[in-house]
Amino acid sequence: MHTVRQILDDKGGDIVHVAPDAPVLDAIRCMAERSVGAVLVMQGGELVGIASERDYARKVILQGRASHDTPVSDIMSAPVVTALPDDTVASCMRTMTDRRLRHLPVVEGGRVVGVISIGDLVKAVIEDQQLQIDALQRYIGS
Repeated sequence: MHTVRQILDDKGGDIVHVAPDAPVLDAIRCMAERSVGAVLVMQGGELVGIASERDYARKVILQGRASHDTPVSDIMSAPVVTALPDDTVASCMRTMTDRRLRHLPVVEGGRVVGVISIGDLVKAVIEDQQLQIDALQRYIGS
């Protein structure tokens, strides 16, 4: 079973972030440019929130707010649920399902080292299952 560390090693620890006082429009642009569904909200190197496409839809669009006038701090989710590098894929999937999350920042020693998505976890599960299938086929064939 994969760990979060292995997922980050494969995908890299790219951290997309904005400041809490940045306009929501900047966060949305950042997400679009980087092809991600969420950005971390960081202040002075500290994780203070996370803003996602879902936050944007529910807290800006549906409330008739303006993206260029609304600060990210008004729509971000906080406090942030995080994962550790040594957490398993299964434990992260459980957390994300229970908390209805799509992104988990990964923190080690008080520092953000990456972000994993539900897609990253599904990919890891599929890879693990394929390895098991291959091993069983080799066993049966021998």
